[in-house]
Amino acid sequence: MRKLATVAIVGRPNVGKSTLFNRLVGGRRAIVEATPGVTRDRNYGPVEWRGRSFSLVDTGGFEPATPTPLSRQVVEQAELAMEHADVIIFLVDAREGLTPLDEEIALLLRHTVQKPILLVTNKVDPPMKTLNVTEFYRLGFSETFAVSAEHGTGVGELLDRLLDLLPATEEEQVIGDTVTIAVLGRPNVGKSSLVNRILGEPRVIVSPDPGTTRDAIDTPFTYQGHRYLLIDTAGIRAKGQKGYPLEYYSVLRAIKSLERCDVALLLLDATDGVVQQDARIASYALDAGCALILLVNKWDLVEKEPRVSDQYVRRIREKLGHVAYAPLLFISALAGQRIFKIFPLVERVLKERDFRIPSREINRFIRQVVEEHPPPTVKGRHVQIRHTTHVGVRPPTFLLFVNDPDGISPSYERYLVNRIRTRYGFEGNPIRIRFRAGHPRRRPGVRDPGD
Repeated sequence: MRKLATVAIVGRPNVGKSTLFNRLVGGRRAIVEATPGVTRDRNYGPVEWRGRSFSLVDTGGFEPATPTPLSRQVVEQAELAMEHADVIIFLVDAREGLTPLDEEIALLLRHTVQKPILLVTNKVDPPMKTLNVTEFYRLGFSETFAVSAEHGTGVGELLDRLLDLLPATEEEQVIGDTVTIAVLGRPNVGKSSLVNRILGEPRVIVSPDPGTTRDAIDTPFTYQGHRYLLIDTAGIRAKGQKGYPLEYYSVLRAIKSLERCDVALLLLDATDGVVQQDARIASYALDAGCALILLVNKWDLVEKEPRVSDQYVRRIREKLGHVAYAPLLFISALAGQRIFKIFPLVERVLKERDFRIPSREINRFIRQVVEEHPPPTVKGRHVQIRHTTHVGVRPPTFLLFVNDPDGISPSYERYLVNRIRTRYGFEGNPIRIRFRAGHPRRRPGVRDPGD
């Protein structure tokens, strides 16, 4: 695998950094809102152009002189992005024109950054093609590009120039495909602290105020030769607690991240115990079909009485019975306790997910299970399971051919799932069973593998 070069987008709030990020990445990967300050953390995404690839970083609005602790952390995230980038896009707003804050940022960049910087004037939309952007030359940068991130004008020329400036990439030895891990949980359970601890740097902003993380923040990294993409998501509140549209979209983005992840890490707060919203978030992971690991965070704050961990396990399993298949680990993101025991668990549940059962074996097993406990009759008619096949692995999915699919009750489906899990494991993974009427198609002369 090649280690990708990196381009960072910086600029003051509300100049269109996230819009340009989405345009270059090729999708709505970052939340775009007219309110300044929506983006707070660094957000990574891959860009492909003319057969080459690089990593693009979206940053929060850059305000070097802002006084609040949270605003200062936004600036620190932007500074870290610039430190790790190979090329920097300094984005300004052509509609508003040159501002004192633009001049302050330009001065900082010229004096502290020793790498290529492209000045890009955004919002030069089609009706404004003749807009005079010469005033931005006062900022002292040799190259200026005029674009409309919203409409795509000028983006191709910008990408061409970026490819000219990017360094040659180096080969990096990694094992297998990228594993995508989403970090989920209620607000303020320690998701961003866990991400920062894993990455070994303040990758995302940590604040005692709930809702600090607003977007699903992607960070690629490599650990022990394995390639991962870590997604820090916004805290998922109960429906009645969503107070404004931006938070609604943040939560929606967190839920959508489950659709593209391999493993979800659900953080539970050891000081709060399991609450109803934890069960609801676990259901989101179950419905998405991704593997699930339960992490009991803030374990360092729990008074260690005899068998206290056993008591926690029992209460968690009682309240999260619908995801009883998920392994459980006690951690402290703040203190770093057992953090790197997470990755062996991740690899274990992925191995379980990808295990396939031969048709002959699963047929014999299901026939045995049905003989021990047949499905209930429906209106005096016996329900017959004629054939079983293992059709999918992400998540483990089984197709059962029956004479009457409607005759299979939810309780009997759970019985089949539990028997499959008892026999074959699939730890950390939901099991799907689909029922289809009739018989499987067979090629002439080929015997049923279950015979």
